[in-house]
Amino acid sequence: MDLRTPPGPEGSNGSLLRICRGHPSILFCFAFFQRFSIANVAPLSCPDGVKSIHRHIVAVVVIVVQLSLNASHAHPPAVEMADAAKNFEASLTPEQRTKVTFDFRSDERVNWHFVPQARKGLPLAEMSAAQKHLALVLLNSALSHRGYFKAVTIMSLEQILFDLENKSPRRNPELYYVSIFGKPGGDVWGFRVEGHHLSLNFTVRGDVVLATTPSFFGTNPAEVRNGPRAGLRVLAAEEDLGRQLMSSLDAKQRSIAIITNVAPKEVVSGDSRKASRLQPLGLCASEMTVPQREKLKAVILEFIGRNRSKLSEADWEKIEKAGWEKIFFVWAGGIEPGQGQYYRVQGATFLMEYDNTQNDANHVHAVWRDIENDFGDDLLKQHYEQVPHAK
Repeated sequence: MDLRTPPGPEGSNGSLLRICRGHPSILFCFAFFQRFSIANVAPLSCPDGVKSIHRHIVAVVVIVVQLSLNASHAHPPAVEMADAAKNFEASLTPEQRTKVTFDFRSDERVNWHFVPQARKGLPLAEMSAAQKHLALVLLNSALSHRGYFKAVTIMSLEQILFDLENKSPRRNPELYYVSIFGKPGGDVWGFRVEGHHLSLNFTVRGDVVLATTPSFFGTNPAEVRNGPRAGLRVLAAEEDLGRQLMSSLDAKQRSIAIITNVAPKEVVSGDSRKASRLQPLGLCASEMTVPQREKLKAVILEFIGRNRSKLSEADWEKIEKAGWEKIFFVWAGGIEPGQGQYYRVQGATFLMEYDNTQNDANHVHAVWRDIENDFGDDLLKQHYEQVPHAK
C-alpha cells in the first residue's frame, strides 16, 4: 500500500479501512490504530514527538496489513516455482536456453552429484547480473529462509577454498548450475540447482510439488577457523542437534545406537541414482523417552525445514504417518566435537545421513533421500499409469 495515497471520504484513515474490509483478522489492528492514534484528536497541533509516535503506529499497522494480505493471497509453492522458472527462462539467450533446458525424461534429470566437477546446465558464471538474480529467485521459490541462507552460504565457501588451494579454478562460487527439465507450468517438470556440496532437486506436476529430493548440503570447512569469517558454521544445527540427541541417551541406549567407533568416510548412500533402504540398525524411536523423541524430531525437521513451510509440513506429515516405531537412529565414531562422526535417521519412507570425517573432521556432508519417491519416481509412475501420455 502506498502511504502517499490521499485520504478518502472516510477520513485520514480511509485507505487503511478500505484495505482492512473483508479481512476480519486484521480489523483489530485498524481498531487499535483508531483508538490510540493521538493524531485523530489534534493532527495539526501535535508535538513532533507525538507525531513521530503516530507515524510509527501507522507503519506497524501497514506492515501487519501487508503481511496478512500477502499470506491470504499466497500462491501454492508449485505455482511460484513455475513463475520463477518462466521468468528465468525468458531472460536467457537462445544459446543459454539450450544449456538450461532438458526433456523431462532425460537421463540427466537423475544424474546428480555433490563433488566439484563439470556439470550440464547453465552456471552462474555464464549469466548476466540480472539473470543471476532470477536464478536465485528460482532457488528461493523452493526453499525456506533458513534453507536459502544455507544454500547461498555454501556457495560462498568456495571462495575460501579458492584462497586455500592456490586459486584453483575449480573452486569458484559461481560454478553452480541451473537445469530445467520439461516445461515449467506444464504437465510435469522439474529443476535442479547444483554445484560443489549442493544438489537441490524438485519435481512438479501442476500445482503440486511431487518431490524435493535428493537434497544434499555440504560444507568445507564445516567451521571456518581463520580469517574474517572465523566461527562460521553453516550446518551447525545438523551437527549440534544430532549430538544433543546422542548425548541424551543412557548407557543401554548408546550400546544399541552406536554401531562402530569409527565413522565412515562418506555418507553411505553416496550419490546413487536410486535411494535404497539401508539395514535398520540402531536405536528405534519407540525405545526413546518422550524428550528424546522431541530431539529426534528436531533433527528431522532441520533437514526437511530447508524447504518452504508448505513443503516441509507435507513431508513431516508423511514421515509421521509412517510411524515412529519404524524410525531408527544410528551413530558411528566419536561423540565429542572435533571427533569424526556419522549419524543417520531412517524411517519407512526416508533416509537422512550426516557425516563429518574428512579434513580432520571439519568437512560435512548431509543428505536427505525419499526412499520411495526420489525425483518423484513413485508418484510419477502412478500419474503415467492413470493419465495417457504420448510416447
